[in-house]
Amino acid sequence: MLHGPAAMGEPWQPQSQQQRLPALGNASAPSARPSAAAEDGGGPAGTAAPGGEGPAAAVSPWDIALCATGTAVAGENALVLAVLFYTPSLRAPSFVLIGSLALADLLAGLGLVGNFAVRYLLRPPSEAAELGAAGLLLAAFSASVCSLLAITVDRYLSLYNALTYHSERTLGFTCGAVLLMWLLCLGVGLLPPLGWHCLRDQSACSVLRPVTKDNAAVLAVTFLLLFALMMQLYLQICKIAFRHAQQIAVQHQFIATAQATSTRKGLSTLSLILGTFALCWIPFAIYSLVADSSYPAVYTYSLALPAACNSLINPIIYAFRNPDIQKSLWLACCGCGPALSSRPRTSSDV
Repeated sequence: MLHGPAAMGEPWQPQSQQQRLPALGNASAPSARPSAAAEDGGGPAGTAAPGGEGPAAAVSPWDIALCATGTAVAGENALVLAVLFYTPSLRAPSFVLIGSLALADLLAGLGLVGNFAVRYLLRPPSEAAELGAAGLLLAAFSASVCSLLAITVDRYLSLYNALTYHSERTLGFTCGAVLLMWLLCLGVGLLPPLGWHCLRDQSACSVLRPVTKDNAAVLAVTFLLLFALMMQLYLQICKIAFRHAQQIAVQHQFIATAQATSTRKGLSTLSLILGTFALCWIPFAIYSLVADSSYPAVYTYSLALPAACNSLINPIIYAFRNPDIQKSLWLACCGCGPALSSRPRTSSDV
């Protein structure tokens, strides 16, 4: 059903700020579906007509940047998953969690590319495709956050209960926990296709269309709570590691030097992951919580792009710095490099 001036036969007026809401992952481009005025033949120049006829919508440079970022994210994380899949020695539970994070970032990259295609390339426009792309991004980024939380919990338990944790934590248990986590995140991604969106009520849209303002607030608060939990666990990890280092120094157990070095490396990697995650995501989460559709879309773009880049940085931090993954990459690329160690992998190696 048509609404507004176009439906009443009145001359077309420029779209208001609320009608030019950003789509999830693309922060300011207009909706790919033709407006009511365009359907009557009186739409603005540059709006594609149904069926792909007429001039195409102008492509925002911000959307191109997001699409390019998504392509790089997908390529990087696909490489990480390939190394983990084809290297039998990288089957420890900790690497399963790393693989879960890489899969989530891979899907996030594909979601950014798919969202661009839905908005600018798909003709005729499809509401189902737009909601599907939004759902994929919600599920992927939710899984990325949950995977980081799982890595933090794994690291904490491996230090808090160091004597028995590695024997109690089986591969099957880890895979089951990861599967449950993904089912929960897929449920979050199904919310837009199941009707939790604002496509039929533009006034209810958040800064990221088609997510409603209420849903965006819930997601932002949930993210901040999860990040607070991760930071609390990280502080406990630092305390435990420092206490272990003091005990080693007092007892002069120099034989544990290698394990202490490995633990410090794990802490350094974890701090890099969480620090980068905070810098990339917290400004965007707070903005999504306090902003509304009247805010300039360039603000959303400038905060959404760093958030997407977090998935581009993750492989560099947690995968390409890992010696075992480096060896696997050398072997895959040129058939050279030292042989992989046969010792069991632990969370400290990550």
